[in-house]
Amino acid sequence: MVSSREYGRVPASCILTRNTLRYLIFDGMKITAFSLNLFFVFVNEIHEYVTGMIFICLFSVYMSFFHLVYYFCQGNFLYQTIMLFANQAQQVLRDGASEEKGERARLMNIMGAVSVADIVKTTLGPKGMDKILQGMDRSQAVRVTNDGATILKSLFMDNPAGKILIDMSKTQDDEVGDGTTSVTVLAGELLRNAEKLLDQSIHPQTIIEGFRIATKVAREALVASAEDHGNDEKMFYEDLIRIAKTTLSSKILTVEKEHFAKLCVDAVLRLKGSGNLEMINIMKKLGGTLRDSYLEPGFLLDKKIGVGQPRSLENAKILVANTPMDTDKIKIFGAKVRVESVSQLAEVEASEKEKMKSKCMKIIKHDINCFINRQLIYNYPEEIFAQHGIMAIEHADFEGIERLAKALGADVLSQFDDTKDVKYGFAQKIDEIMIGESTVIRFSGLPKGEACTIVVRGMSQHILDEAERSIHDAICVISQ
Repeated sequence: MVSSREYGRVPASCILTRNTLRYLIFDGMKITAFSLNLFFVFVNEIHEYVTGMIFICLFSVYMSFFHLVYYFCQGNFLYQTIMLFANQAQQVLRDGASEEKGERARLMNIMGAVSVADIVKTTLGPKGMDKILQGMDRSQAVRVTNDGATILKSLFMDNPAGKILIDMSKTQDDEVGDGTTSVTVLAGELLRNAEKLLDQSIHPQTIIEGFRIATKVAREALVASAEDHGNDEKMFYEDLIRIAKTTLSSKILTVEKEHFAKLCVDAVLRLKGSGNLEMINIMKKLGGTLRDSYLEPGFLLDKKIGVGQPRSLENAKILVANTPMDTDKIKIFGAKVRVESVSQLAEVEASEKEKMKSKCMKIIKHDINCFINRQLIYNYPEEIFAQHGIMAIEHADFEGIERLAKALGADVLSQFDDTKDVKYGFAQKIDEIMIGESTVIRFSGLPKGEACTIVVRGMSQHILDEAERSIHDAICVISQ
């Protein structure tokens, strides 16, 4: 088992060992010397003595050279030189990189995973504690939470096994919405006990096979003990309440889990089995207590109706758009216009207004009585809409406008030339309501009747944020 932050080196088996290198050199020397010796004997017999002496002198020089090579090789000089160049050719790690192998690598991975589990295990269960998280950016924002996914997302981890546990927690949050702490702690304990089995010389594959068998047995036991109350509406509702209460028992909402469990179950049941959680909007408003939270049928948009617009509208036909509604583009985009008189400047402004009026008239031709735009609506187009009895709502944030469009059953438009094949939104009533000291817009009587808003009240923003995370977990679990 190898663990490294970089790629490993070439295996040592691919490199000639020290003894092998020596044997190759020395055997070559012996064979060469023996062959030359036979050759010189033959030369001595067929040539004159002087010629033989010359060859003998050359042979002595030749053998002296090989003795010198043998001496350096015995002193590791040649071997070390060859191995130095071989290592340089095979070096693939960056300078300063480290490499771990075998038992040490396995131990480091287990320790990394167990340390991640130890961080979040104190937040598990009804007696779990919250953690205070402070951001590492300039804002250094502070969050108070016991949500496992939120805590693990805030961690910086350079251990491979620890990163795997964090990714596993994110997957659990995306797929189920809850149980992020449980899966992390369970995985950490499995690895902690696997280390004890490894110390007993049990092969890792044997341990993994045991985990697979245990998973199969646990799944069969859960299926055997499960009860289906889908045909009994009352029992089914009570089961959902118990599931929601179990999820909220370890959250900040545990003191009001009965109240919030009912809110979450009622909101999910409005979906009528569709599972489209985007139809459930969560709005946080400072003030009051958690007990003051409630479920509002319909969709609440945290905006105000424009000045001079009707404050209430029935049987609304709604056009949802994402388009610029500004008149003075010269000032906004920083363009420069050179004029020679005030009248020419007035002509430029009149031209800009005429373009905006033409755009507004295209919108009015859609025969609507409510226009909602993601971007700002400036005074001049707002006046035009008011003159034609159209309610204009501006600057709805991107997430809010997308969610609202789905709740209304409308498309988000950016061009208005074509009035055919356009999906408009419909609502029985649009009006403004007060929540505490805030004014919001309420859309009620929507076509599908699925959309609803859970209004969360609390004394601080930290409480509201944690309550939102808790409600999200409960809703995700109930909707499975």
